[in-house]
Amino acid sequence: MSVRPRRSKSSDPLRGKVAVITGAGRGIGLAIAQALADAGCQLALAARFRDTRALRAAEKIGGFAQACDVRDERSVSEFFAAVKKRFRHIDILVNNAGIGGPSRNVAQLAPEDWRAVTDINLTGMFLATRAALPLMKRGASIVNNLSVSAKDVFPGMAAYNASKHGAAGFTNTLREELRGKGIRVIGLYPGATDTAIWEQFWPKAPRRRMMRPETIARAVVFALSLPPEATVEELVIAPTAGAL
Repeated sequence: MSVRPRRSKSSDPLRGKVAVITGAGRGIGLAIAQALADAGCQLALAARFRDTRALRAAEKIGGFAQACDVRDERSVSEFFAAVKKRFRHIDILVNNAGIGGPSRNVAQLAPEDWRAVTDINLTGMFLATRAALPLMKRGASIVNNLSVSAKDVFPGMAAYNASKHGAAGFTNTLREELRGKGIRVIGLYPGATDTAIWEQFWPKAPRRRMMRPETIARAVVFALSLPPEATVEELVIAPTAGAL
């Protein structure tokens, strides 16, 4: 009779952790949610407001799922109030909600399109983080999905570039503010990844040369699984094929 060895806690460092993910209904957010579920996390998932298909996709993974408009302070407050009631605390926050917006030069970019992109990509990250912080303690982690557009710029994408550069500045500031509290802040910089966001600004993009969302999710799980005395501050992931 063989005896199966017990698995140490270090072999399942994320088991039982409470993970909150915004934009969890599709793409990278959905892949991260699935990977964290596989790692044993308890999930609280925010899917795009009034997008029932995205919400159902999030619900299939398990855990708690609720529609949340990250642009709206009241909607964000209601979501995190529900998280607090159900879990009492948060170990992991993944700020993933974001949109690309239309491809327009600045002279042709409508103010409403500028606001739509910056409100979700930048203000939404701030609102979600602000609501989550009272539920986070030493040892918790925040992952902000920033995109390589937070380091480079692409013509015709002023709103997206600006929102991501702003989000990077927010992330870097947040990291310094939370160091003393023992909360890790990770900037996620994925390169071209095969998600629906390309339909917004480059429908004919060469998807075969892109990374899969699951690849990004694996890297995030790795970073979150590090011992608490270490952190990955910037997680930059690029396609092996190089720039598109």
